[in-house]
Amino acid sequence: MPLITVTLSSPHPKMPAKAAVAAEVSRLSSTILHKDPKVTAIIVTTVPPEDWFCGSRSLAEQKLASVWLDIHITDGTNTKDEKAAFIAETYAAFGRLLGPLHEESYVHVHDVRDDAYGFGGLTQGRRYIARQLAVSGSRAA
Repeated sequence: MPLITVTLSSPHPKMPAKAAVAAEVSRLSSTILHKDPKVTAIIVTTVPPEDWFCGSRSLAEQKLASVWLDIHITDGTNTKDEKAAFIAETYAAFGRLLGPLHEESYVHVHDVRDDAYGFGGLTQGRRYIARQLAVSGSRAA
């Protein structure tokens, strides 16, 4: 299911633990996008605020936090409204986790074709076909 990468930075002294960030992202992806947390992978990295620049000024200088979140989902599994809600809720959640966010904080939802994305050696398209065959096989029995 989804692979989520989170890169964050904050000049505020109390940065949340990476596990707390991953838990919040997992909660958002499961409640808003209906993704199964058991098959969701999340990678969290941090960048010193002196090394993150928005508008040619570091976050440290601006005393603002920022985040870049990428989530890869199978195309067609979520509506525009669900993706918009996920983006809005994620931005708000990171404001709570990191402190005031720079407007140049991003959430990017990648809709990936089912034949070009998968895990465990199987594409999402193959998983779909296998589920359909299992359902039609159980109806025939």
